[in-house]
Amino acid sequence: MTLLALDTTCEFGGLAVRSEGRTIAELTLQSHEGFAHLIFPAIENVLIQAGVGLEEIDCFAAASGPGSFTGVRVGLSAVKGLAEALGKKAIGVSNLRALASFGNLPMRAVVLDARRGEVYGAVYNSDLEPVAPEAVLKFSDWLAKLDQPSYEFISGSFAADILNGTRFAGMTFVEAPKNVATAVALCAERKWGLDPAALDANYVRRSDAELFWRDAG
Repeated sequence: MTLLALDTTCEFGGLAVRSEGRTIAELTLQSHEGFAHLIFPAIENVLIQAGVGLEEIDCFAAASGPGSFTGVRVGLSAVKGLAEALGKKAIGVSNLRALASFGNLPMRAVVLDARRGEVYGAVYNSDLEPVAPEAVLKFSDWLAKLDQPSYEFISGSFAADILNGTRFAGMTFVEAPKNVATAVALCAERKWGLDPAALDANYVRRSDAELFWRDAG
């Protein structure tokens, strides 16, 4: 099986191609202006690097969030369109699940900066299955919900000192890369693919526009 995975959920993005259980090409991107104008040239470049034709891709995967609302849609729209055009499978992978793949211990507490003084947090086990649901809340409130004696913390946003002064200080902390395309591909291998029509974003919280109209109503 050969997969092409995209991560366009923040300004540090990337692509990866995995085939027969190994990563054969990676490409890291950075753009303050989003990836809509970069993604298809980048796909062409990473496929050339991998020595793989677009028609040889069995499944297209994208980081489905949480992250930039526009960025999430760019990646999902790209893989959905390619999968539909080629009659292939597609899958969206939560960024938090992808980050959990960088861990080694049984309980993996994954956390990302959600801005506005909040974090996206979740707990996964070593099979990358959720133990505690993905949520967005203040960091201290999220920590208060963690009831196991030991965790491995993983983040693409923070360093280990974020745990200073908490009961988790000194526990294993993994600083993961900001670009999770390779991890998305790894997770997609485990779950395989879906009908592209079933692809959806994983925002965890709603956009500012949705919240505005809810409050206005």
